[in-house]
Amino acid sequence: MNRDQRLYDLVQILRDGRLHTAGELAQAMGVSTRTIWRDMAMMAATGIPVEGERGLGYILRAPLVLPPTTLTPDEAAVLGEALRQVADDAAHPRTRAARTLLYKIATLLPQAGIAPE
Repeated sequence: MNRDQRLYDLVQILRDGRLHTAGELAQAMGVSTRTIWRDMAMMAATGIPVEGERGLGYILRAPLVLPPTTLTPDEAAVLGEALRQVADDAAHPRTRAARTLLYKIATLLPQAGIAPE
């Protein structure tokens, strides 16, 4: 997993409003606690409202709102079809990612009519 994806995933975990230890986050990301410490410092320095410190844990102090995404009905249908094809192919190396993405899109864009199955 590259750093950008890890930072995105960390923000998604922290969006629940709870305190998370570096050890918990490291285990979830498959990296060392030292990497989490560096990632948290970098996120705080770039303006993401993450607070905490080593030994205590980290939390987002303000909600992060993602910009709205508008899809046409055809775009939503194509996206759903493509993700379902990959999600249903157990041999595909990104089956798990397609399944989680289907869930995220169904949650974030319910108007798209994409069911996570």
